[in-house]
Amino acid sequence: MSNIVRTPKIAEAMADHIEKLILEGVLRPGEKLAAERDLAEKLEISRPSLREALQILEKRGLLATTRSGTFVAQFLSPLLRPLATLLQDKPRVTADYFEFRRIQEAHAARFAALRATDLDRQAIRDCADRMRKAHKLEDPSQEGDADVDLHLLIYEASHNVVLLHVMRALADLLRNNIFYSRAQLYLREGVRDQLLEQHLALADAVIAGKTKEAEAAAAEHIRFTFETVEEIRRDDLRLETSLSRVNRSDFLA
Repeated sequence: MSNIVRTPKIAEAMADHIEKLILEGVLRPGEKLAAERDLAEKLEISRPSLREALQILEKRGLLATTRSGTFVAQFLSPLLRPLATLLQDKPRVTADYFEFRRIQEAHAARFAALRATDLDRQAIRDCADRMRKAHKLEDPSQEGDADVDLHLLIYEASHNVVLLHVMRALADLLRNNIFYSRAQLYLREGVRDQLLEQHLALADAVIAGKTKEAEAAAAEHIRFTFETVEEIRRDDLRLETSLSRVNRSDFLA
C-alpha cells in the first residue's frame, strides 16, 4: 500500500511562516500584529484560517493575545526577569558581561561584514547617520538608543539567529541599566566623542565588508567601554569613601 502524503493545512502552513518570521527577527518580541482583518488581507488568507494559525502559535508560546490585540510573546521574559535580579549591579557580573560581549561582538561584526545584504548595509548606514545627528544634541539619551540599535542591526546582519536572539535579550537588560548606567557613561567627559568614533569605524568596516577591521573595531569598542565603566565605578567608590570620612563624626560620641 502506498504511503499517503499529507498536505499541511493552510493554517498550519501560515503558522510555520509566521514562526519563521519570529525566528529570523522580522517580528520581534513585544511587537503588536496588525488587526486580524488587515493581516488576513495582506497575507491573502481567510480570517478563520488566520485565526487558527494564530491559535497554533499561541499554544507554542510565540504569540500572546490580550484585549489590546495579538503580540509577539516576550518568550525570553521568564528567563530574563530572575536573571536581571541575579545580575543587577554586581562588579563581578559587569566584568563577565563585558568579557562575553567582547567575544560575541567581535564574531557578530565579522559575520556581518561577511554576510550583510545591501538592505542590511543600508540600515546600518541610516543608523550611523542617526547617531551623528543625535551626537549634536545636549541630551545623550537618543545617542544611547542609537548605540543599542546599531549593535542590534549588526547582530541581524550576522544572519545567525541564535546570536541575534541571545544578544537582543541582553540588549533589553542593557536598556534597563542592569549591567551599568548608560547615562553615566555618556555623560563622562570626552567619552561621547570616542564612542561615536568607534561606532562609526565599526559601521564603516561592516558596510565595506572588511571582516578583520570589523572584528577589531568591535573588540576595541567593548574594551574601551568596559575600562570606562570601571573608571566610573572606582571614582564612585572613592567619592563614597571621602563622604564617609567627612561624616565620620556621626559614628562618634
